[in-house]
Amino acid sequence: MTRFLFVVLPLAGHINAPLAVAEALRRAGHDVAWCGPESYLRPLVGPDAAVHPTGSRYYPEQDGHGPEALRFVWESYLVPMARFTLAKVERAVAAYQPDVIVADQHAFAGALVALRHGRPWATLAPSALELTRGPDADDLAKPHLDRLREKAGLPPGPVAEILFSPHLVLAFTTKALLGSTRLPQSCVPVGPAHGRGPAYDGFDWDWFDPDRQHVLITVGTLADGVDRAFFGTAVRALADLGDRLQAVLIAPAAAVPDPPPHILVTGRVPTLRMMPQLHAVVAHGGMGIVGEALANGVPLVIAPIRYDQPAVADLVAAAGAGVRVPFLGLTADELRTAVTTVLDDPAYRTGARRVGDSFPAAGGAAAAVRHLEQLPRGTVRR
Repeated sequence: MTRFLFVVLPLAGHINAPLAVAEALRRAGHDVAWCGPESYLRPLVGPDAAVHPTGSRYYPEQDGHGPEALRFVWESYLVPMARFTLAKVERAVAAYQPDVIVADQHAFAGALVALRHGRPWATLAPSALELTRGPDADDLAKPHLDRLREKAGLPPGPVAEILFSPHLVLAFTTKALLGSTRLPQSCVPVGPAHGRGPAYDGFDWDWFDPDRQHVLITVGTLADGVDRAFFGTAVRALADLGDRLQAVLIAPAAAVPDPPPHILVTGRVPTLRMMPQLHAVVAHGGMGIVGEALANGVPLVIAPIRYDQPAVADLVAAAGAGVRVPFLGLTADELRTAVTTVLDDPAYRTGARRVGDSFPAAGGAAAAVRHLEQLPRGTVRR
């Protein structure tokens, strides 16, 4: 039995894969503990799981795009979160004495503590942000990470040493989607790993008309402040298509007053259960929703907002699994054309299935466990 400590962030797109991998480790007879905000983790990991609490910081609202949005999230959330949690991760490691630390790529405190104590560790890359930026993209990261290294009692070093464990990087996608993306030598694409996610049983499945196509529209959990206009565009785009489709729009009810009867506005849905019944997904390009759609052979319309989403949109388009549309300035006509294109042209579903077929072969959570089990235990020479 090996003891694994998962160091995670309270971000919806970052938790599903760790939950799946941790559950697979437990089924394989290993011991698992968590390090992160207990209020966020406890409903997901259950009352009996070991949680070493870090507390949390508020994720700031923003409306930027491109490089400025990336800079904002580093400076306003990721770096402050690492400073805030560093001592707490230290205490968790001292108390739990893990054989292996498994850290979210952006939970920098996990990597810093592993490096400081010479512990073997693995990077979890649930998003494509750093994968698509590449291991040499230190223009933004290096000054921040050098200061964090100093705080952790470490000398300056390369950015890649924090973002990409030299022992193992688990990327929850496959080369069928990544294409020619250059990956670090220690990186293993294992395909999506789907965990339980938050329990939700409140969707009215009888609402689905089996004689119509079904479309899911979501812009993720981090689009507050920029999503209201998009919701209106989406409703206008599909308003006259009620004879052929139904759409489920994930949005606050107040954001979409008086939607037509074939567009259901709801704050949450059981996404994994819904995917097999969908014919298209309109999304922002987060790797979580993209992986879930492609795993079910569902083509996408991607309107990327920020971070890695433009790169993911390009990867999906290059794989023939969907189309990219602009988020800013998108018109109802443009979105309607994009949706009907992926619904009517079977090549997009074929492309989505081609990528999705690569996921089981990559192994998912079971493959992640096999690689984690091969890591050395205890301490490693730096």
